[in-house]
Amino acid sequence: MNSLLKPSVQFASIIALLLGCSSSNSQAAERPNVIVIMSDDQGGGDYGFMGNSIIRTPELDAMHKRGGFLSRFYVSPVCAPTRACLMTGRYNYRTRCIDTYIGRAMMDTDEVTLAEFLKDAGYQTGIYGKWHMGDNYPLRAMDQGFQDSLVHRGGGIGQPSDPIGAEGKYTDPTLIKNGKEVSMKGYCTDIYFDAAMEFISKRARANEKFFTYIATNAPHGPFHDVPKELYDEYSQVDFSPILVNKLNPQRLEKENEKLARIAAMITNIDQNVGRLFAKLKGLGILENTIVIYLNDNGPNSVRFVGDMRGMKTAVDDGGIRSPLLFHWPAKVKAGSSSDSLSAHIDLLPTILDACGVDVPAGHKVDGRSFLPLLTGERKGLPQRQVVLQTHRGNKPQQYHHFAIHEHPWKLVHPSGFGKESFAGEPKLELYNLSNDPRQKNDLAGDRQDVAARLKTAYEAWFKDVSSTRPDNFAPPRIVIGTKHEMRSVLTRQDWRHASGQPWAGNSNGVWLIEALEAGDYEIELIFKGDHPAGQATISAGSFTRKIDIPASQERGHTTTIRLPSGKMTLAANVVFGNKPQGPHQVILTRK
Repeated sequence: MNSLLKPSVQFASIIALLLGCSSSNSQAAERPNVIVIMSDDQGGGDYGFMGNSIIRTPELDAMHKRGGFLSRFYVSPVCAPTRACLMTGRYNYRTRCIDTYIGRAMMDTDEVTLAEFLKDAGYQTGIYGKWHMGDNYPLRAMDQGFQDSLVHRGGGIGQPSDPIGAEGKYTDPTLIKNGKEVSMKGYCTDIYFDAAMEFISKRARANEKFFTYIATNAPHGPFHDVPKELYDEYSQVDFSPILVNKLNPQRLEKENEKLARIAAMITNIDQNVGRLFAKLKGLGILENTIVIYLNDNGPNSVRFVGDMRGMKTAVDDGGIRSPLLFHWPAKVKAGSSSDSLSAHIDLLPTILDACGVDVPAGHKVDGRSFLPLLTGERKGLPQRQVVLQTHRGNKPQQYHHFAIHEHPWKLVHPSGFGKESFAGEPKLELYNLSNDPRQKNDLAGDRQDVAARLKTAYEAWFKDVSSTRPDNFAPPRIVIGTKHEMRSVLTRQDWRHASGQPWAGNSNGVWLIEALEAGDYEIELIFKGDHPAGQATISAGSFTRKIDIPASQERGHTTTIRLPSGKMTLAANVVFGNKPQGPHQVILTRK
């Protein structure tokens, strides 16, 4: 969070202090530890307990048997929106996090995260893996409640936000440890779990309660770097039984190769889950530690998703359903389950409920606790509606690529994630998921009463989430030159795209920044690949400077600039052979 305490957190701090004064140490000790594990692009059918006969997940299968299970749990079609919902308990359209890149995956710093709530209540907090809601102050996980942070930048390793010299390295990656680039040894998923278990061990030995968030970037692509022994095993497997479409021999060979790599990453995660449970048992804290497992969206290929249809980016159920495993031996009996409609927005209120932490009055949360369903206190909860909507573009468009659920009904307009907008009247589809989970029989014409009612409910939802704050969908800004981050690495992940394909070599964009005070900065422009000699024009506020760029030189293009205080746009336009483009990255260092 910003250096100024968020009002809602400040209120929560006072409440927590008062509660602490009135509660005994024994009561505090009864609070559970919390671990949330979320994989990236693992589909809802990529588990043995979900009927997958090919991809091995024995540790997660065992976790499913030992704990609780939500079978009708929804997430967003893509990753950053799911993460914003999980961290805040609020629909992501309230948070300014509306897409996955070009500055629209950044979350507003006024949002209060699960980590902030729990830290304020006395928990030690750590994140390991993927944050994906801002790489610079004040947007980083370490600014938003996490006291220990080991993450990659952007939406994944192998993207333009990678540290220079460590591009695409799942093995021996360069990660960001509490704001500093650190070269690591090992496979990324193993590294995240190792760091998380080290954090957990320290907290357990100090008799401190902890919240640990392990968010793997596996099995997200690229797929060139996967655990070798598991890949060697899976490369001999025929994945035809979990393919949805029939493929010709050449295409089938390529798909088998891709799925072998994805399966290797998934089983590697599963093995790490087993290591984690062994660690918890060895530390003597397994009984009163909540461990939650989910995936962030549908699968990253067209493959088995149980009795549903769809994949990542789709608003069909296969793109937005995840199993939710909830392991808490102290309170949740083995085999506890519920098919009640629930979603990512429910994780924050559920965890706070389990930890005895109240949401301050006046702080709006869209989710609700599902804990009573798993502890056996309640068999069901009141009827509700859950809306999922995500598409490309700078501003959400009403009716574009959305689904509203009210069990058993689903009203959906699958107009496409990759599209900026759609034209004309929405062609709404209505399905009864209780007897048509694959969404084959559109009932919009037969049940116009239900379709009209859900359409009205969706419209009210869209109006509500769109009016959370003035200028609700304006992108957040990166704050430069503070003691929190004297060296700001600006990447194409968070630039506001201006021309070309957003991440293509010849694309261009600008960064929205803010300086709290005037200051001098060294600015370095970084370019990737061979390029002819050119000239760059750097502009920020009223400042403009030109510098020559030698041919085929990646780094060393530096100059000193003085920036005023206030909000401004930073641009670095270069012309190579009469072709304009932007830099690969820009590094601003306060002098």
